[in-house]
Amino acid sequence: MQKTIYASLYRLFTPLVRLLVKKGIAHKELGDLIKRAYIDVSEQELIETKGKATASAIAIMTGMTRKEVATLRDMPLDQGGQTNRYNRAVRVISGWQVDSEFTTAKGKPRILPLHGESGSFDALVARYSGDMPVKAMLDELERVNAVEVSGNGGLRLIADAYLPTNDEKEGLAILGVDTALLIDTIRYNLDPHNEEKRYQRKVAYDNLPEEALLEFRPYMRIQAQKLLDQYNQWLSEHDRDVTGEAEGTGRMRAGVGIYYFEEPVDKSES
Repeated sequence: MQKTIYASLYRLFTPLVRLLVKKGIAHKELGDLIKRAYIDVSEQELIETKGKATASAIAIMTGMTRKEVATLRDMPLDQGGQTNRYNRAVRVISGWQVDSEFTTAKGKPRILPLHGESGSFDALVARYSGDMPVKAMLDELERVNAVEVSGNGGLRLIADAYLPTNDEKEGLAILGVDTALLIDTIRYNLDPHNEEKRYQRKVAYDNLPEEALLEFRPYMRIQAQKLLDQYNQWLSEHDRDVTGEAEGTGRMRAGVGIYYFEEPVDKSES
């Protein structure tokens, strides 16, 4: 079992390390971050099971010294800025696509006036972006080419999704968010106590000509977007921010992620 875990971790780490090497991040820095993650996870586990988490208990659980625990607990981590901006922009675009106040009778995003108590960009941002200022959200959506100004001065949504392709910091934030969600789904499915597994599938072939991918990429984008639009519509109809105070207990986050991959097949694999 341990050899299998090590082999899986190596495959997981390889593309991550490839990125870190390009960014000039040495293994010591990564090692400290992994230790910090061990500390945080152990602290959560101890609080849930014991009701408290002392430095000594965390040290025992992680195999570190109490000095290491104390030092790394104070390591500054920027966990909010980029991720929050990403999440808020995603919610604004999603709301614009599904909320009846901001869509046409045919369910398409309306051209919105910038100001107004209802049916405006002001109202959209106030409902879906938390406390992010309207001007900041407009600047962000214009920066990623998600909106344009129409002839009458209204705002038109021209993107299906929030895709900050030219923003390296934002891309790295998405790496942390989306990869963590995928790994947590796999972790959940590996737990034998969870009888109902979360959906986790992929389709792949390993002897494809490059010319076939030239056709498959646009086909995949269209079909995947259609599917995501259906999921988006269904979830929005059950989200309290869209529907108001819906019946039910708790507050949950749920969604579906689709990604495309391609790579040359190593000769040793074939």
